[in-house]
This record gives sequence, structure tokens and C-alpha cells, in this order.
Amino acid sequence: MNAHLLAGPILLPLAAAALQLLLGERRRGAASALGALSCLGLLGFALALLAVVGDGTTLVYRIGGWPARFGIVLVADRLSALMLLLTAVLALALLPVVLGRWRRPGSALQPLAQFLLMGLNGTFLTGDLFNLFVFFEVLLAASYGLALHHPSAQRVGAGLHYIAINLLASLLFLVGVSLIFGVTGTLNMAALAQLVPQVPANTRALLHAGAAILGVAFLVKAAMWPLGFWLPRSYAAAPSAVAAMFAVMTKVGVYVLLRLSLLLFGAGAGAASAGFGSGWLLWGGAATVATGVAGMLGARELSRLAGYNVLVSSGSLLGAIGVGQPAVIAGALAYLVVSTLAVAAFFLLAGLIAPRDDAEEAPLLEAYDPGGLALYADEDESQPTQPAPVRLLAGGFFIAALLLAGLPPLSGFLAKFALLAPLVGAGAEAMMLFALIVAGGLGTVVAMCRVGIQVFWEDDWVFPPIHNGAVASVAILLGLCLLLTVLGEAPMRYLQATAAQLHWPDGYIRVVLP
Repeated sequence: MNAHLLAGPILLPLAAAALQLLLGERRRGAASALGALSCLGLLGFALALLAVVGDGTTLVYRIGGWPARFGIVLVADRLSALMLLLTAVLALALLPVVLGRWRRPGSALQPLAQFLLMGLNGTFLTGDLFNLFVFFEVLLAASYGLALHHPSAQRVGAGLHYIAINLLASLLFLVGVSLIFGVTGTLNMAALAQLVPQVPANTRALLHAGAAILGVAFLVKAAMWPLGFWLPRSYAAAPSAVAAMFAVMTKVGVYVLLRLSLLLFGAGAGAASAGFGSGWLLWGGAATVATGVAGMLGARELSRLAGYNVLVSSGSLLGAIGVGQPAVIAGALAYLVVSTLAVAAFFLLAGLIAPRDDAEEAPLLEAYDPGGLALYADEDESQPTQPAPVRLLAGGFFIAALLLAGLPPLSGFLAKFALLAPLVGAGAEAMMLFALIVAGGLGTVVAMCRVGIQVFWEDDWVFPPIHNGAVASVAILLGLCLLLTVLGEAPMRYLQATAAQLHWPDGYIRVVLP
């Protein structure tokens, strides 16, 4: 009976989206209630699966009873359950702002969001590469509609750019999968993990080529340098609520790369394939962190600053996957959770402080001008009086800045420390990644201090009307991060067990291929 739980996170948002489209605009209240029930149901499914797999159980659902090598199979382990829970929590936290936008005539935000959740959940649960492609396309198709929601000229330009890049990634996905299938004769992940050590030497290069092309497709989604040039512009142009939902989409690429690298090319893959691509992930992740830091220091829009924070997060995670040690992976998973929630909150804050949803141009920050610092030498340094709603925004911004920079005492510091500590003594390349992540935190502090001074300290920033739904969503997201600060020990034990399970692929293979 437990195996049937795996179908719930896919079928529930699919049914909710279909019913919302049938209800249309005449029954917006019923459609909104349906969306809320769907998000609550997804949270319930995620918690139920977490309870089942928390002891190390790997849950398998073979649709139609077909053997896993030939049929459709859904698989849930600790990592899958973690990603499902993160997606459900993010969806529920963003519900107040999404429901607020549904009141606009002609809005299809909620059905598209449900289709996006269906694609995300399917990606985390599928056990074969073919259905990984199917769910990947479902979430991309939904994201195209969300990125172009309430279009303006700038949003359409950035959205079409985003669509073109992802269509190219989908093409690469098909090419890579075709090469892998041609060599092995299967696309089931567990079967591939069993076959990779047995691939003959004369076809192993073709297998590696297919894996590399498939990896590039997901590195585009994970926004690794130089493939991630599209992300800051595309996420900045999207509505703030949509950009906050997209905070978890970049982690899809990270999830797939983590899953496949340890399952297919782990220590048991043979001397010729073990660790394939790990060096590229390490150096590419380091370059992505450096690019994100440079972008943050030069960003003049809050939404672009949030986008470059995504690059720093993604680069740190990719570098950790390249290192591949269990302790590093456990810290990376902690950082993945906290950074996703914090970045989503920051995208919403950017929409509250400098809205772009209904305007062609967002308010710009002042450009760096070191020579102009003397102009402030004789100014009154007392803080100007701000109304209570602005102080509320300032408090949220301060918490988000601490989380993104990884400063104590919040969960951002705990997660980053868990990631950085195992890198010490793990080799010269790991220490290089360590230094760049620390530099990324310093760059985040500088960029956030600049924003805080210009927006909240000086008295010439014009604040728009504050939307209660967005404020509620920000409060929920930041509250979850504060809760993780208090409950840090139990989640960390779970993440350490998750990393250990990922480094023992034999358990996964035995359950999926009995």
C-alpha cells in the first residue's frame, strides 16, 4: 500500500490543474481553494513518504507490474523525499502571494503552478531517464507560461531567451539519452548502474559521450558557468512570485547530477568510469561561484542581485558534488534547503521593494562610485525615521541577508559551515572551492550592505504599496529558516544518512531490480 503513495505527488497537482482550468474565472474562489488543498495534500504526501523512507527504506512502485527494466517505475529514497518536502513547503509558503495574483482577470498562474509542481515531483520520483525527460518537459512547459505571465516588452524578450536556451537543453537531453540507450539497451537508472561496469572498452567512450551531453543539458538548468548566462536576466524579468517559485527549479539540475553521478559513476562503476565528470563539476562550480559574486557586486537591480545569488548557490552545490565525499554532500544538501528558501524570500522582497511586475523598468541602485564617498563625510549619520511597514521590510531584508551570506547565528551559517568544514584537508582543489565559497559570502555581505544603505538608510527611496500576500509568504519562508536554526540537529542527522545512502548505490539497485 505504501508504494501507491508515490503516485500521489504526481496525480494530485495534475488533477488540481485540470479542475482549475475547467472552473475558469467564474469560480475563482473554488479554484483558489482547490490550489490550496493541492498544496496541503502535497505536503501530506511528502511527510508520509519521509516517514516511510526515513529508516533507509527505498520505496518502489512498478506501474502495471512491469519489470523495472522495461516499464515505468517510480522510486523514493531519502533524497527524493527531501526534494518533495522542499517543493511542497515552498509551494505552500508561496500560496498567499499566488492566491493574491489569481484575482487578476485572465490569470492562469495557479494551473501553471500546479503543472510545474507535477513536473518537479515527477522528476524527483522517476526511476528512468525517459520519464525524467517527460517530467522535465512538463515542468519546462509550465515555466514558459509562468515566465511570460502578464507580458511586457522586457519580459517577453527575456522569456523568449529563456525558452530558446531550454529548448536547446532538451535537444541535448534527447541526444545524450539516445547514445546511452544505444550502448546499454536500457534507460532505467538502476539497470544502468548495474551495466556501466560491464560496458566493453570499445563502446565506453560512446557511453561517456552520451553521459557528458546529458550532463550539459542539466548543467544548463543548474546554470553552471558559462552555461548560466541566461538565468539572472530571465529570473529578474519574471514576476517576483514566479521567480520565487523558480528558486527550486535550478535545484532540479543539481538533483539529477547528484543522483546520476553517484549512482552511475560512483566507486562501483569501474576504474574507467568511476568519478567521470567530477573534475568538471568541481571547477565549473568554482567558476560559477566567482561569476555570481562578480555579478552581485555589479548588479543595480534587486531582482538581478537575487539571480546572482542563485548562481552562487548553484556553483557551491555543483562544486560539492564534484568533491563527492559523504560529509561534503550532507553539508551541500543542508545548504540546498536553506538557500532555496532564502532566495525565494529575497525574490519576493525584491518585488516588494522595487516592483517590476507592471512596469518596464525597475528602480535602479546607484552605481559604485568610490570617488564620491567624500560627499557623505559631513552628512548627518542618524537613521531617518521610517514607517512601520518599511521597518518590517527592513527586518525581513536583514534576515535574508544573514541567511544568504551565511553569517551566524542563523541556519544559513549552520548549513554553510556544514558544507565548508569537510572541505578542509580534502585536497588543494577542495580548498580552492572553500576559499571561493567564503569569498562568495563576503561578496554577498558587501552587496547586501550596499542595498540596505541605499534603500533603508537613505530617505529618497520611494516604496510602493505593500501587498499583504507577499509579506505573508516572506514571513513564512524566513520563519522556516529560523525554525531550521533551532531544529538543526535532527535535520542534519537525516541529511548525513541521505548522503550515506547515496554513496551506497547497491541498496538502490537491489530494491529496484529484485
